[in-house]
Amino acid sequence: MSAEYTIDGVKFSSKNGFYDYVEKHFTQGLNYKIGRNLDALADVLGGGFGMHDCDEHIIIKWKNLEKSRKRLDPDFLNKVLEILEELEQVNFYKFDYKE
Repeated sequence: MSAEYTIDGVKFSSKNGFYDYVEKHFTQGLNYKIGRNLDALADVLGGGFGMHDCDEHIIIKWKNLEKSRKRLDPDFLNKVLEILEELEQVNFYKFDYKE
């Protein structure tokens, strides 16, 4: 069974807020902060940070994506979405409305 995560676009309004959200919901038991960059994001999604194993298949749902489109820099958001769509171990689903 795959681990399943939800990214909720109403829960953050900046790049740093996004990374804080990822750290809170995709890691567990770390005694350090994850990097605030796209390489660190890809590493966390790849696993081994307390929530799922390295290379474990995961499901990610991004709800309220329209909020993120309004709040985040478009270039940053597009790069994040690209990472989510290209990682082989991630099944990624986008929802522009609240589930």
